[in-house]
Amino acid sequence: MLAFIVNVAHLVETAGYPLLFLIVMSESSGVPVPGETGLITAAILASENKLHIELVIPIAAAAAIVGDNIGYVIGRKGGRWILERPGRFERQRHEVLTVGEPFFERHGPKAVFFGRFVLGLRVWASWLAGATKMHWRDFFIWNALGGITWACAIGLAAYFLGRSASNAIESFGLYGLVAAVLAIVGFFVLHRRAHRALKGDDGAGSSPQGGRKKDAGPGVNGRGVEGEPTSRES
Repeated sequence: MLAFIVNVAHLVETAGYPLLFLIVMSESSGVPVPGETGLITAAILASENKLHIELVIPIAAAAAIVGDNIGYVIGRKGGRWILERPGRFERQRHEVLTVGEPFFERHGPKAVFFGRFVLGLRVWASWLAGATKMHWRDFFIWNALGGITWACAIGLAAYFLGRSASNAIESFGLYGLVAAVLAIVGFFVLHRRAHRALKGDDGAGSSPQGGRKKDAGPGVNGRGVEGEPTSRES
């Protein structure tokens, strides 16, 4: 797997934007190729000034939208038959229907949007939308929103966080990255609160000696300890 990712990185670095478009479009249309890995690689290369993130994100979003529409047409024309027919990967294809159809029934057109962020559904979501006869207008709107959001979220995360973000996304998906970021933020918030509480305890412990106001001594306001004048006029 690592060697495959390295090859994708090398290909994207060599071929640049055209390969990024091709690989993302292919994955979105139903071909099981690492389109998300291509986007992550391109964003990391942009952070190293080898590509431009202003081009990486729009190209990936456009490729996702185009590929999803190709997959929708395939699914509408005969995608269900392809997924159900016997042959190679029959069990995996049946699992797509078993998991995907209830997901689409539960979420409706929004499933096209959410499916882009679910591992395993991203490749087949457009086919399932076509196979379930979803209206093309609804599909196009949610597909465009999903493609743009996905490209921005994954591209910017990989661009700003680098290879650590790519490892999290590759292993656990975007939700895994969000969970990791929230965990890190939570750790720092708790650490700062504990540090402030410790400083507050130190200050409270020193207040009886250093924080109490001193009693006014003799001579203050011209009066002694008992409040009598310290000198009388003769």
